[in-house]
Amino acid sequence: MLDRWLSHDYPRSRVLAGVLLAILVGLALAPFLFPAVKALSVAAKILIFVVLVASFDLLLGYTGIVSFAHTMFFGIGAYGVALSSSHWGASWGSLLAGVGLALLLSLLLSGLIGLFSLRVRAIFFAMITLAVAAAFQTLASQLSEFTGGEDGLSFRLPALLMPSTEFSDEPWLGVMLDGRLLSYYLLFGATLLLWAALLRIVNSPFGRVLQAIRENEFRAEAIGYRVVVFRTLSSVMSALFACLAGVMLAIWLRYNGPDTSLSFEIMMDVLLMVVIGGMGTLYGAVIGSVLFMLAQSYLQEGLRLASEASTAWPVLAALLSPDRWLLWLGLLFVLSVYHFPTGVVGRWRSLALRKADRDAQNQD
Repeated sequence: MLDRWLSHDYPRSRVLAGVLLAILVGLALAPFLFPAVKALSVAAKILIFVVLVASFDLLLGYTGIVSFAHTMFFGIGAYGVALSSSHWGASWGSLLAGVGLALLLSLLLSGLIGLFSLRVRAIFFAMITLAVAAAFQTLASQLSEFTGGEDGLSFRLPALLMPSTEFSDEPWLGVMLDGRLLSYYLLFGATLLLWAALLRIVNSPFGRVLQAIRENEFRAEAIGYRVVVFRTLSSVMSALFACLAGVMLAIWLRYNGPDTSLSFEIMMDVLLMVVIGGMGTLYGAVIGSVLFMLAQSYLQEGLRLASEASTAWPVLAALLSPDRWLLWLGLLFVLSVYHFPTGVVGRWRSLALRKADRDAQNQD
């Protein structure tokens, strides 16, 4: 059963396996281990970005496609839920209709972008996707009567998913059993399912062809594979998973706006998470999402404590000011890339491989 779930793609490192197990347990028990509102929100965002980053890794790490329109599909998923719930009411029917329409729109747009743009060189494709994403964000901001404009849309979900719905009068293990808890575990289950589906895709014959195209597309074309078709299919699949990540975001926040799901900053964050975790390995999406979201959420607080503890050294206290958290985040990213050029997962796997080779040599 485990072989089928992991598609025979194991961590191949005891350290990585231990860290992944700790992350799985931590996220599964997050409402009980970290009941604070901020901590639970961080855990929910990690779940959402694991799916989003893994879907982008399907493009960048496994197929070698650089696209800046990925968050557009993320926003389509979020707006699909927001618009359907706002205009058609807080029902399961409107929620499912919004998800279905968002997936359909993502399918059409990603297919068109793939067919018309993937024939050009990589840098031109990246510029085309950047222009399309910018146009879509502008469109979402300008259609204020429909999308809420810059203010976005706040909406209600079916009663079961609303925090005001309580399933028990008394807390269980110190946590109220309410709609917020149900929403979190809905996200948790969806993340496991979608991540496992992506793992299955990249380890299938289709995924092997994508990796062959990444390594040498001319050779892949020469042996009979239609490179444009496979790259287009990869683009479509990636877009659909990103769309579902946007659906998860909207369900958790019950709000969506241009800056929430369509901003270019989100695209850059996703790119950083892929690089930090390790491209071409879905385990890297998990590691990168956890490290980046924790740093983004708690670095300011850590700097504040460090600045207060170093008041005796004014220059050091100024450097550790919480206002400079972006400087330190950038420094941490540079250091991580320098020490882990293949990402955290790639580094751990290479160390495990070297250890295995040394053990084999010692046995001989």
